[in-house]
Amino acid sequence: MRRFFKRNKPESQVQNAVLQVDGTPVTILIVDDSPTETHILKGILERGGYRVITADNGERGVSAAMETIPNLILMDVVMPGLNGFQATRQLSQTPETADIPIIMVSTKGQETDRAWGMRQGARDYVVKPVSPDELLDKISVVLNV
Repeated sequence: MRRFFKRNKPESQVQNAVLQVDGTPVTILIVDDSPTETHILKGILERGGYRVITADNGERGVSAAMETIPNLILMDVVMPGLNGFQATRQLSQTPETADIPIIMVSTKGQETDRAWGMRQGARDYVVKPVSPDELLDKISVVLNV
C-alpha cells in the first residue's frame, strides 16, 4: 500500500546549516525577472548551503545589493528596464559594491555576450539552463569556499 504522508528524514539526512564565513551566513543575491528561473536557482543554492535573497529586476537588484552587501550576485542579462549588463556595470563601479563578485546567468550564450559580461565586471558567466554542479563549483571558486 502506498504511503500518503511524507516521512521525516533521519537527522543525518537533514540539509546542512547555512554556510558561514567568519560567523556570518554566506548570502547570494539572485537577480532574475523569471519567477521560474529564480525558483530553480534558489533551490540549487539552498541545497548547497547558501542563504538566498532575490530581486526581480535590475533596479531592485542594485538596491538589494547596496542594502544587504551579499557575498555574491547571480545576475540575469535579459530583464526589462535596467538589464544585467547595465546593473553589473553600475555595481562594479560603485565603491560600496565593487568588491561583490557577480556571475552572469543567462540564456545568451554567444562568446560576445560572455566577453561583454566580463567587461562589465562579472567574474564568470553561466549559460541557462544551468547545471547545478557547474553553478555550485563556479560559486565555490569565486568565493573561495
